[in-house]
Amino acid sequence: MKILHISAECYPIAKVGGLADVVGALPKYQNSSRVTSQVMMPFYNNTFTKTYDFTSVYKGQITLGTTNVSYEIKVQRNNSLGFEVFFVSIPKLLFTEYVYSTNDADRFLAFQIASLDWLLQWKEKPDIVHCHDHHTGLIPFMMTQSYDFKSLRAIPSILTIHNAQYQGWLSYEKLAYIPDFDKIHIGLLDWDHQINQLAAAIKCAWRVTTVSPAYMEELTEKANGLASLLKHEKNKCVGILNGIDTQVWNPETDPLLQKNYVSRIVQSGKKANKNYLCKRFALDSNKPLFIFIGRLVGEKGADLLPEVFDQILQEGKSTVLLLGSGENDIETQLISLKEKYKNTYNSFIGYDEELAHIMYAGADFLMMPSRVEPCGLNQMYALRYGTIPVVRAIGGLKDTIVDIQKGGFGILHQEVLVLDIVQAVTRAEQLYQNQSKFRKIRSSIMAIDHSWNASAKAYINLYKSLN
Repeated sequence: MKILHISAECYPIAKVGGLADVVGALPKYQNSSRVTSQVMMPFYNNTFTKTYDFTSVYKGQITLGTTNVSYEIKVQRNNSLGFEVFFVSIPKLLFTEYVYSTNDADRFLAFQIASLDWLLQWKEKPDIVHCHDHHTGLIPFMMTQSYDFKSLRAIPSILTIHNAQYQGWLSYEKLAYIPDFDKIHIGLLDWDHQINQLAAAIKCAWRVTTVSPAYMEELTEKANGLASLLKHEKNKCVGILNGIDTQVWNPETDPLLQKNYVSRIVQSGKKANKNYLCKRFALDSNKPLFIFIGRLVGEKGADLLPEVFDQILQEGKSTVLLLGSGENDIETQLISLKEKYKNTYNSFIGYDEELAHIMYAGADFLMMPSRVEPCGLNQMYALRYGTIPVVRAIGGLKDTIVDIQKGGFGILHQEVLVLDIVQAVTRAEQLYQNQSKFRKIRSSIMAIDHSWNASAKAYINLYKSLN
């Protein structure tokens, strides 16, 4: 069986969020299960493409409205990713230092059309085309409706929704960019009087998946305007929980850590990484360390963090370290706390992969007060590194964390309110004071299996059901 994943992101090539981690791991694990799994993505002007050598395997041309656009397909020489990646190179649109921008309509329309145009040239077509999020949302529509791609109609397509908040809305001025089709089917593109790429994919894909079972249920009630559509299409929808790449995220072998460790020596291993963090960021290493890693946006509950941290730090029982970037107002408020809470609070505005790994290894607790969390990977990374999650009970967080009051290993709060979050942190502080119980939980959570093995098999079974 041959699977082609089409995505805007793929770790370690280009990463903005969890989408990259999924597309960078799922094909690898599928290939280990005797499935040929490949990825198609844009060729960006980033560190990865500057570091490695590439060779051209195809050159073609598409039409974007009235403009002829040349594209090229490149592959990496000496590929060591564990799966083959085909890069769609369109210099004027895709060869950028960023993944997303303000002109994404043209960029990702061209990417999708070029991807299918090249797919027409394949002698051995994939058995499944697996699309990820709205950036590839028109592919199921074009495969089934556009005259140019009629030879691809029999190939099953799957859409995975990583985040339904972003839907790829387009004005009807872009209709001429889409390869010609019978306009009697124009309703497949439409949602709320505009072209909605995610809605089109939900309507046209053979199957629709989300990245956790709970998120699938939540989307039928609230999906930024698409709840009724997902409820209507529920018979072809399924939630499959994401996994993590346990080769990359492994405290025993992680080259980014100050000290590696296994569950048997978790205390000394985590202490070494915690001491490094506390020394680097001038924090008190004798207090429990809470961390937040993520985008500083409302979806993640980050707008409440300045007030939450203020209340926590006033008590003087804990320290807090934050890694992330996002809305300027939130960043400003978080930076301003540094002066007020020296030795108990610090932040790194931006993203640093090495620092993230050390934070997972050195922290005592991870905070995720998300308003929306389709799956969440951070809590799985935390478990792997023996860090106890303090999270909101929603989406994939609800699927992966069991509260200690129910015999579990994490701390859950129900609402995204300052009071609820602070109370959850207080419970974590109380757990920390009971060092016997705290250490027992910390050691046990490292053994929880959230690898891609089970998820990869679930996807393979889904693929097989379509052939």
